[in-house]
Amino acid sequence: KGGQRLAAQILSWLGTMCQGDRGPLGALSGRAEGTAALSSLIPTSESCRVLTFLPGLSRVMALRAGDHSQVAMNGLKEKVLTLDTMNPCVRRVEYAVRGPIVLRALELEQELRQGVKKPFTEVIRANIGDAQAMGQKPITFLRQVLALCVHPDLLNSPDFPEDAKRKAERILQACGGHSLGAYSVSSGIQLIREDVASYIERRDGGIPADPNNIYLSTGASDAILTVLKLLVAGEGPTRTGVLIPIPQYPLYSAALAELNAVQVDYYLDEERAWALDVAELRRALCQARDHCCPRALCIINPGNPTGQVQARECIEAVIRFAFEERLFLMADEVYQDNVYAEGSQFHSFKKVLTEMGPPYATQQELASFHSVSKGYMGECGFRGGYVEVVNLDAAVQQQMQKLLSVRLCPPVPGQVLLSMVVSPPAPSDPSFAQFQAERQAVLAELAAKAKLTEQVFNEAPGIRCNPVQGAMYSFPRVQLPPRAVQRAQELGLAPDMFFCMRLLEETGICVVPGSGFGQREGTYHFRMTILPPMEKLRPLLEKLSQFHAKFTREYS
Repeated sequence: KGGQRLAAQILSWLGTMCQGDRGPLGALSGRAEGTAALSSLIPTSESCRVLTFLPGLSRVMALRAGDHSQVAMNGLKEKVLTLDTMNPCVRRVEYAVRGPIVLRALELEQELRQGVKKPFTEVIRANIGDAQAMGQKPITFLRQVLALCVHPDLLNSPDFPEDAKRKAERILQACGGHSLGAYSVSSGIQLIREDVASYIERRDGGIPADPNNIYLSTGASDAILTVLKLLVAGEGPTRTGVLIPIPQYPLYSAALAELNAVQVDYYLDEERAWALDVAELRRALCQARDHCCPRALCIINPGNPTGQVQARECIEAVIRFAFEERLFLMADEVYQDNVYAEGSQFHSFKKVLTEMGPPYATQQELASFHSVSKGYMGECGFRGGYVEVVNLDAAVQQQMQKLLSVRLCPPVPGQVLLSMVVSPPAPSDPSFAQFQAERQAVLAELAAKAKLTEQVFNEAPGIRCNPVQGAMYSFPRVQLPPRAVQRAQELGLAPDMFFCMRLLEETGICVVPGSGFGQREGTYHFRMTILPPMEKLRPLLEKLSQFHAKFTREYS
């Protein structure tokens, strides 16, 4: 009976397909006899015999004239949305830090769980700046306040300090229905925007910040995409060009591809610890003007993936350049807490711009971005961040508000975490001592790991690593033998992808090839986060250096 039911379903389906001139059963199409003829093919008993019909079904489907897809061969009409019909801009999007090498790392983890023998016992994913995935402990005070906000019944618990309870009550009073489960306004909870403004004023030595120019966001990434959407316009030679550093964080190349804008590369100077040179900015700008309309300049400071920290003099020169060339400035400053090198110091673009005075301070457009994902916090998963805009046209700012309203609001728990980051415990608060100790411990360990990474790599022949002045990554340059380069080309891979894939397969270490971030032609790099705990980082660095030596011998 089960076989008869299945046969009846197939018969009904085939009968439908016989209708009309373009049905796949061309010899029977358009005639009632088609269904009758097909019914003679269907067994009426012995359910197992129905299975003998199914191979013939695919042969019937193959009769369809002009078949263009496997889907059609299976008897279904063609999809409306295919690779050929989808948005071509999306197809051009690439995002290296979660690309093919990471997918292979996930497969290897699965194989290890299934007991497949490998030359390693674990996959170490050093490909992404995800602090807590690498074992970093959350900051206690941040999680205490968040827990109280998520579950207000805990406000009666003696297990939480009084300053954490006061913070939570203050935030809950600012939420709709006094609950984190309510939407906030699209630009973020007003109280938290005021907290962010106060933080910026303290950071920049008293320079005022207006909460109405601050927009909370789903991490810094979403705010960056929002500003780019406002900037991108034009067609052909008038299409918007955006200057981005090479090497760059691939959010920028991906976003520009998605928005159909023109990526304008300017190269950081590897020989001078990834310094930014205005002469290189000018070269890139002049060349770009032949085929697009450059309108924006992106700066990542401290740098990702390169780890450099810009000097104040460099920032002033960049601001002058942007002002003279009428470029909108985008300052990605999410690593502003991550500065390690002696003599290095973070200077915000907002502070430098303001202190330069008119006409720069009063006319140069700027958007600066920050996030709770990096720094000492490492709260990536909560997706909290903000953008502050300076000298933005009032009518454009209204359009920005409209654009943000389409997404309703950023995640409210992320907004709460941002509030804690920008308004941490004061010295008189009971949580201050523990908060400071945890914060300083995280940053001190990151500084030690930055120094260790540079040291171990530079002791390895064929690997060269600039000082990791800030952020969370090293971007070493590796020498690859010509035979390795040739073999990679035979396989259709970038040479550094070939190197990194072999590294993963033989050691379990997952890093991202430099080609995913951009690099000068003929040079090869990889990006590796410095986040693994110290007891894992040194062996990882040594194993990676040993693999490079083995790889070099194999292809020399």
